[in-house]
Amino acid sequence: MASKNSMLLGIMLVLCATSTMAKNIECENMEVSKCAFAVSSTGFRCVLEKTLALRGRLEVQTCRTSTITADNFNGTVESDECIISCGLDRTSFGISSDSLLEPHFTDKLCSDECYHGCPNIIDLYFNLAAGEGVFLPKMCEAKRGSRRREMTEFRRTMVAVAGPETSLAASPWASMDSVAASPEQSVEFLGLGLGPVQPPM
Repeated sequence: MASKNSMLLGIMLVLCATSTMAKNIECENMEVSKCAFAVSSTGFRCVLEKTLALRGRLEVQTCRTSTITADNFNGTVESDECIISCGLDRTSFGISSDSLLEPHFTDKLCSDECYHGCPNIIDLYFNLAAGEGVFLPKMCEAKRGSRRREMTEFRRTMVAVAGPETSLAASPWASMDSVAASPEQSVEFLGLGLGPVQPPM
């Protein structure tokens, strides 16, 4: 019993550290600057929408309640730290799985800072990926493995270019943690089963 209570306390501490929790959040009453990736008190995700007013001459941004639920994160306003760590943008409109096709975005999403520190964001994209037939943990595991293989090959290439007499540690490339995604990496990612993505209805 004590271990279960400790686990629940740990989860709550993580949630409080990464997001702002509030009792009464209604998407329609939220500031536009905090709308995206927030969850209302009733457990529905908020979504930023763009509408036209004055006969189509004025663009107005509004916060609306979506039909996507996030019951474990009721009353959540996502932190700026998680928005940055996960490569998100508070001015993005709607909720779509399209970004899962972008290697730069999924690199951020699968990073330790985002994947292990921003549960609200991971919950959202876990469900979006599942809707496309992709298991997010497996996708992130494959991306991490791809980066490790790519870095190993890159270092081998640098050793070969530098020659046996030059220490890899002396190379300016030795401290690089990652390299830009190659076309082959993108192809490998697309081969994980993430087919053509359709925006949610």
